[in-house]
Amino acid sequence: MIERCREEFPVRLMCRCLQVSASGYYDWSKRLPSARQHDNARLLRRIRELHTDSRGTLGAGRMQEDLADEGETASLNRVARIMAADGLQGWPRPKRRGQRGNPALTPLGVRNHLERDFTALEPETKWVIDITEIKTAEGKLYLCIVLDLFDQRVVGWSMHHRQDRQMVIRAVQMAVWQRQDNHPVILHSDRGSQFRSGDYQNYLVANKLVCSMSAVGHCGDNAACEGFFGLLKRERVYRSKYPTLAAARADVFEYIERRHNPRMRRRVIRQDQKFSALSKPSVISG
Repeated sequence: MIERCREEFPVRLMCRCLQVSASGYYDWSKRLPSARQHDNARLLRRIRELHTDSRGTLGAGRMQEDLADEGETASLNRVARIMAADGLQGWPRPKRRGQRGNPALTPLGVRNHLERDFTALEPETKWVIDITEIKTAEGKLYLCIVLDLFDQRVVGWSMHHRQDRQMVIRAVQMAVWQRQDNHPVILHSDRGSQFRSGDYQNYLVANKLVCSMSAVGHCGDNAACEGFFGLLKRERVYRSKYPTLAAARADVFEYIERRHNPRMRRRVIRQDQKFSALSKPSVISG
């Protein structure tokens, strides 16, 4: 405070009012920045870069995760303090009311295999699929994704100006083409007409995909996909105005392949490294 106001008031007067010694103030003003301050300044520069790269969407939590992916050991509280001091904040999550679904016919023998268990210990064991819409000046663009619950990567996706069964099948095809093995995989969806179509069901059977469907009116049964769509819209869609369908396609493609999937890969690598470090036998010196 004395440093900020020294051009307006005498230093010794301010020291007397604040009950500090003038010599202590002068010693403080001549003191060189500490190693901690230098490290905070370096960390702030990187935080600003990541914040700009995310178009101002990263809050302290996701910022700390991205820094950890790069090998930084800064805690969440430290990152939050640095961001707050610099006036940086993320994009808040909008509050939404829950929606009730209409009863729909379900293909014979199909049930909810996930039961809201969104954990997977291995890749290509549990996939989830869903559709969302993105508004543009040329009309709505529909996005269908297939998400692997093991690492939260988008393993299949497709976009079209109509949400039909062919768009859904193309997204599943992309995931199947990247599959490393031919063992059965659970593919969970809601009860939309595209997922109940005969073409979609036949494609799943032909490619050893076990169909799983949410209960009627329970959007939480497919919360993993809803979570990804929430991030996509907060970090990109709600902050952009798309003049054309092509512009929206390009931005969504860039988000999936340049930001989301690489981030998820880094996170899995970091978790594997931690597990490997913990599983190493300790050496006991005699």
